[in-house]
Amino acid sequence: MVETIIADLKDGTHALDFMHVLSAYAEDPMGGGAPLSEYTKSNLVAALRKQINNFIVLCYVDGKIAGISNCFYGFSSFKAKPLVNIHDFAILPQFRGQGLSKHLLDKVEITAKEKDCCKITLEVLENNLRAKKVYLAFGFVGYELNPEMGKAVFWQKSL
Repeated sequence: MVETIIADLKDGTHALDFMHVLSAYAEDPMGGGAPLSEYTKSNLVAALRKQINNFIVLCYVDGKIAGISNCFYGFSSFKAKPLVNIHDFAILPQFRGQGLSKHLLDKVEITAKEKDCCKITLEVLENNLRAKKVYLAFGFVGYELNPEMGKAVFWQKSL
């Protein structure tokens, strides 16, 4: 049985399950291939509890944690509405290939619609073909305002 729920990080089980999947994702090549820092392990749940602009979806299979979607609300100035950005999305290796991504994405979409969001955004690594296939099947497309200008590219500057 597959169950998706919105996490309550005050619930110790939810917090541990979230950190378990996020830690496994961090060590996966698609998540950076390195363990989370001790600082992150010690501080992330408390820091997320203080946020008012996020939600986390937990996915369980037969009562066992299988995946997460860590989401943050943003805002589209062109649409004058909120949006949801999927910041972390991960399925534990032993649960991959079972269609769990669709369960997670469905729950994210339902939550976004409940908040009158205009879109869901995410970043995906260029060579993560498996994830790109899932996202395309769910209706995601590359972002562009004008085809002549090309698709948007995600950049960052570490501080």
